[in-house]
Amino acid sequence: MRIDLNADLGEGFGPWTMGDDAAMLDLVTTANVACGFHAGDPAIMRLTAERARARGVAVGAHPGLADLAGFGRRRPAGITAREVEALVACQTGAFAAVAALAGHRATHVKAHGALANMAAEDEGLARALARAVRAVDPGLALMVMPGTALPAAAEREGLRPIAEIYADRAYAPDFTLAARGLPGAVIHDPAVAVARVLAMLRAGAILAEGGGRLPAAIESVCVHGDNPAAVAMARQLRAGLGAEGFTLAPVAGGPGGPGGRGAGGG
Repeated sequence: MRIDLNADLGEGFGPWTMGDDAAMLDLVTTANVACGFHAGDPAIMRLTAERARARGVAVGAHPGLADLAGFGRRRPAGITAREVEALVACQTGAFAAVAALAGHRATHVKAHGALANMAAEDEGLARALARAVRAVDPGLALMVMPGTALPAAAEREGLRPIAEIYADRAYAPDFTLAARGLPGAVIHDPAVAVARVLAMLRAGAILAEGGGRLPAAIESVCVHGDNPAAVAMARQLRAGLGAEGFTLAPVAGGPGGPGGRGAGGG
């Protein structure tokens, strides 16, 4: 059995850092790299891609809303599908170019924060996001939340959807992410996160608050790089997944081919 462990990285800006990217790149198999709109900048994008390449970690674009002050987590009123297309195409193309400069190859796109949540809920925005990815490179995969508008949008545009779950976030009864302001929505205890992930993988389903189950072919597990417990959580997830019989490998391919840097529980 194979599983991908991904993290949202490169989310500093200039001299300011966010999370321990170097440590996370020793643990994950895929990195989603901020593209400068909600966080990140060209120098950080390049450094993250270089470090990922050296470790055999796959990389993809992590486009967000133009919201540095709000870290891309504030919803703008009245954003249009055309605006989403331009935002996503701009950031995806920019990251692909910077990754190439670093000698690496972008394999996928994963929307960040409010952009991802809005696209998950709105079919029109989901299709706009997928159209933008396809326009840049139809060979890119699209990371999606099962049970939302995104998987169907990816398939409609001929993109490979990658079904992911979140280790450090609780799910609302409708299988979207619980709002961050709610108690328990963000998980900081690595042991709790590992138990939840293993339960979902065993069930082959997303487990929501209130007992809901959404069957899903889960391919990737995400740890947010800005979570203060991210490094400990990723380390314990590697151990727990390995003990469960999973081999960790990039789902969308890495520098060494489709399997990239495979690893056990480590």
